[in-house]
Formats: sequence, C-alpha cells, structure tokens
Amino acid sequence: MTRSVYVTGIGRGDGRQVVELGLMELLSRQVDRVGVFRPLAHAGPDPVFDLLRGRYRLAQTADAARGMEYPEAAALQAERGMDELVTRLVDRFHRVARDYEVVLVLGTDYADTQLPAELTLNARLANEFGAAVLPVVSGLGQGAESIAAEVRNAHHAFASLGCEVVAMIANRVGDGEAVVAARELGGQLPVPVWALPEDPALAAPTVAQVVDALGATVLLGDPTGLARDIRDFVFGGATLPVFLPALTESCLVITPGDRADLVVGALAAHSAGAPPIAGVLLTLGAHPGEETMALASRLAPGTPVLSVPGGSFPTATELSGLEGKLTAATPRKAEIALGLFESHVDTAALTERISLVRGDRVTPMMFEHELIERARADRRHVVLPEGTEERVLRAAEVLLRRNVCDLTLLGDETAITKRAADLGIDLQPPGGRCTVHITDPATSPLRERFAEVYAKLRAHRGVTYELAHDVVADVSYFGTLMVQEGLADGMVSGAAHSTAATIRPAFEVIRTKPDASIVSSVFFMCLADKVLVYGDCAVNPDPDAAQLADIAIQSAATAAQFGVEPRIALLSYSTGTSGTGADVDKVREATELVRRLRPDLKVEGPIQYDAAVEPSVARTKLPGSAVAGQATVLVFPDLNTGNNTYKAVQRSAGAVAVGPVLQGLRKPVNDLSRGALVQDIVNTVAITAIQAQQEVGA
Repeated sequence: MTRSVYVTGIGRGDGRQVVELGLMELLSRQVDRVGVFRPLAHAGPDPVFDLLRGRYRLAQTADAARGMEYPEAAALQAERGMDELVTRLVDRFHRVARDYEVVLVLGTDYADTQLPAELTLNARLANEFGAAVLPVVSGLGQGAESIAAEVRNAHHAFASLGCEVVAMIANRVGDGEAVVAARELGGQLPVPVWALPEDPALAAPTVAQVVDALGATVLLGDPTGLARDIRDFVFGGATLPVFLPALTESCLVITPGDRADLVVGALAAHSAGAPPIAGVLLTLGAHPGEETMALASRLAPGTPVLSVPGGSFPTATELSGLEGKLTAATPRKAEIALGLFESHVDTAALTERISLVRGDRVTPMMFEHELIERARADRRHVVLPEGTEERVLRAAEVLLRRNVCDLTLLGDETAITKRAADLGIDLQPPGGRCTVHITDPATSPLRERFAEVYAKLRAHRGVTYELAHDVVADVSYFGTLMVQEGLADGMVSGAAHSTAATIRPAFEVIRTKPDASIVSSVFFMCLADKVLVYGDCAVNPDPDAAQLADIAIQSAATAAQFGVEPRIALLSYSTGTSGTGADVDKVREATELVRRLRPDLKVEGPIQYDAAVEPSVARTKLPGSAVAGQATVLVFPDLNTGNNTYKAVQRSAGAVAVGPVLQGLRKPVNDLSRGALVQDIVNTVAITAIQAQQEVGA
C-alpha cells in the first residue's frame, strides 16, 4: 500500500508551505517515486505545486495532482452530502497513489473555501486515504502559553477524529520563549512537537511581486534586481539631508516621480552600500528625465526603478498586506524554507515515524540529498576563493541556510559585501549554525605567514620570500595555503578560474598522498536509477599503464567513500582478448597491475562500455565475469575519450554529472566547471566537506 502524509492546518496564515516543502525534501531523499495530491484547490495556477514540480522534477501535471476545485466541492457537499464528496476525492486520490511509493497530500487552506467543518473534512480525508497526519499551527503574534494551547487543541482535534498524528509543528513562531515552550510541549504529548521561527526573509515580498501586485512599469532593473526581498517601505517627501538617514537595508523607496533628487540620492546611497536598498517606486505616473535616468542606471546597475500612476497613499495601502510567497520564481526563498525546516525539525525522527523504508535505487536527487546530509552531519570548513562571483555567493547562501559547512570567502570585503547586497543575498542568515568569514589575501595578516611557508616549500625552485609574498596574494594560492595550514578543511574553486589555476597551487603546496602517484579526477554520473563513477575525465591527457592503474584504484576508493560499491571496468575499444595494439595492451597491463596491487578489488579489462554496463551484452562477450554488465567504476584510457563520453552521457541521457572530484591529494581541493550552476557548486562543496571528514578520520 502506498504510504501517504497529509499536511494540514487549523486555520489560515500558518505558512505551512514551508512544512510541505521540507517534507517533500525529506520524502524524496528516501524513495524514488513521490507524488503530490491536493484534494481541493482554487481555480488557476497552484504556486506551491508548481514549486514542488519544478524543484523535484515531478512528472505530474497540476490537473492530475488535484481532486476538484472548491466551488465544485461546496456545491457537491450541499447537494449530495459529505459522504459523496469524500467518496469522489478518495477515488481521485487512489488514481494518483497507484503510480507512487509515497504521496504528499496538501490539505485545504481555509481561505474562501465555502466549506463547513473544514478541519473535520481534512481529518476524514486523511483517514480515508490511510495517511499519517502532520498538523501545522500558526504561532504568528502569539506567546508561549497561547501556542502551547493551540498545539494541544489541534492534536486533540485530529487524534479524537481517529487520525494517525505523527508529529505537531508550530510555525512562524516569533517569540524565542515560545520556541522553547513548543519544544517542551513535546514531552507532554504522545508525539514530538517542533517549532519553526518566523524568518523575515520568507515574509518579505520581492520587487517582482510588487510589480505584479501594482501592475507597475519597470523603468530600470534586471531580473536579479527584481528578485530582491523588500524588508521595509520608506516614503520620500522630505529634503535629501532628512531623507537619507531614514533609508534602511533592503527597503523599497516610495516617492513621487518628480523627486529626481531623492531618486539619485537613494541610488547613490545604495551604490555606496549605506545602505543597500531593494529599489525605488515612483508614484503619480511621473519620472525623471532621460539624463537623470541615465545617471540612475550608472549609479546602481540592475537596481529596479518602478513607476505606478497612483499616489503614494493608495499605493501604500495596496502594499500593506503584501507578503512573500514560496513559488517556482523564488528559489532563494525555497532554500530559506528548507534551512528553517532542517534546522528545527528532527528529520531522522520524522522519517522513522512516517515509517519510510529506503529502496535500493539511487536517483540523482537522492544522491544529492545524501551529500548534503553527510556533509551536515560532521560540519567542516571550506574556503571559496571566488568571493565576488555571483554563483559562488548564491551557493554560499544555500550552504549557510542548510547548515552544510562553515565558509571562508576570499576577496575584498567591501566588494563582496556590496555584491551580496546587490544580489539580495544574506550571508548571515538568522538562526544559522554555520559561520562565514571574508578574508582579503592582499591585506590579511596571514599573508606573511603564508609567504614564509610557500618560500620554504618552493625554495628548490628558487622562490624567495619576496616572490612568495606576491604569489600568496593570489586567491587560489591563499586558499590552498589555508587548507595546507589547517585553517580550512578543503577548497573549491574554478567557477571563474581555469582548472590549471585551481589545481596548480594544490600540486605545489598540498601534493599527492604517499600511496598515489598522480592526481586524477572522477565524475559521479547520476543516471535515472543508479550512480556510476567515471575517471579520469578532467586531468590526465594520456596516462600510461601504471598511471591508469593508479586512477582505477583511486576511483574505486572515491566510489566507496560515497556509497558506491566499486566494480571497476578499464575501458577499451575491445573486450577481453579480442583485440590487440598499443592502446589495448596499455589497458590490459593496467588491469593486471590493479589485480596485483589490490587483489581485493573487482576489476575487468580491457572491456567495451556496453559490455561493462549492459548485462545482456556481458553474457555474450564476458560470461561469468564479476564486473561485466554491472560495473560501477568506469576508467577511460585517456582524457579525450573520458571527457567526451561524460559530456555525451550528460547531455544525451539527461544524467546529472557531479564533479570533477579530485583524488590523490593529501587534502581535498576540488575544481568547478566554469559553466557550473549554483547547485553544482553546492554539491561540490558538500563533496569536499565529506572528503575532509574522511581525512580527519584517517
């Protein structure tokens, strides 16, 4: 029977979308096929479903995931009674459930539903679906005693209606004492109680939301600027000297469109970082002339300037109730929500209470989730040399929000801080357990120490202290020396630097492990139902037989480190003894070396790719082989073959390629593709942190 979890509330404003997103994250870590069902829906788009569908790559359509719309349900209940309504919704639920291992059910939202006894209806549906219930209560504006009473009453209500309540969550709790009180309440109820604090960044609307809500015209600004959060509204009407001190961080300035002085002043203040604003909203349908707007665009590129025809007061009235929303268009808010959920909910205990049993299949998403979980379990410190790069900053915020690791960003502190502010990135998220440091190699007191270390290491190459002092100001060298000196556990770079710029300092400073002759790399190729390890696709152009054997042994160790049982296939254009020639002989010699050096490893070679991964081909070409048809570690004979193959599989088969992951170094340093996405950076940092855990434990 399909296992289902029903997330519901007892009224409006509980912000349960945070819980729904967090629960979907938890479920998708455990099983491959997770479905979503919303029994009752409002007409039009479903922002939460669209977010879940996009983020978790659901095959469902919105129509397939919903039971019926509220007006239809209200009419049916009025005409035929609740039993008929429930019967139809149960039938539609089972149409969804038969295709999934787990179904996340999104309860009614108590917003203009025209349904009597809505709590009772949610409880009845949960029971009929056979779903465990996770009730959410709102703590917004309530003290400790009030929240405790709400939680008790909600638990009693659902339990008395026969529901299997797995836990209780108080959300949007603003009082620190209330957070503690809600947790303590868990000892008084038969189920755990968790409290999620209110996070201003979640409640803050974005500039894009203001545009949609007001039908505003965008005069200036780019998509990044429109994605900024608005934490405050500041109305401009005073003279500039009085106006400027009133500006607050991430505020939206609302001023009549003829006040060019306030527009220029606000944008100049933003450019100076005192303080960074979200944007400017011009009222009365007026705006400054072309020269002023050209100056504005140069003062703060990308910062939104909007225009509306109405006056300041009616505009303020329209904006007064505007709150941030979790949607597919606000991925940053999704990361904030997940950070809240994972920081304040015992996900291991919740998983156990839901009684989920993890399957054998490993999907790309499950592999990525596993990386985050393992990195977070034993937090490490990773240095990111490219501190002003947008993708790195966005990845840093995700890592900090999700409590994955501590970070050091390298670069000019003013430039990094301003860049983060321009992008609306919070590098000090509230309630986060991870820390971030910003260090400028040019001015850091560590520069002299690192110069001495580097000069000593490279003295045989004629490097003097004076030369070393210049070299270590480079962010890649400085970051590498932080790792070497134990001031960071690992380094990730390459989003804006070449592979050579990233790994050359590691070769010079960190060097190879005693049991490794070379540094090589692997990609984790996440296919639809399994993870394969490809090596070496990024570092060594044409390894000889001994180097190829080293790559195979290192790749097997990396695979095992990340939960992939190593079965090594050394690839060639022929299988077994069918071919001859220098290229085949090299692979054959490498295979024999692996067998001699590591008789405990399962290895086959030379072998063709199809015989390595496809059982039916293996039965024909290499019957009886312990590797053929089920290889997990595929070692390519040269960089040309490996690099092209991984890219072909990535693009043609839709695989997620995680890497390159460097191996053979004494301490972890990893390279990024210069086309790396934010999630690629997050994954690589998590991998680096896990490698560092292993180094510490070695």
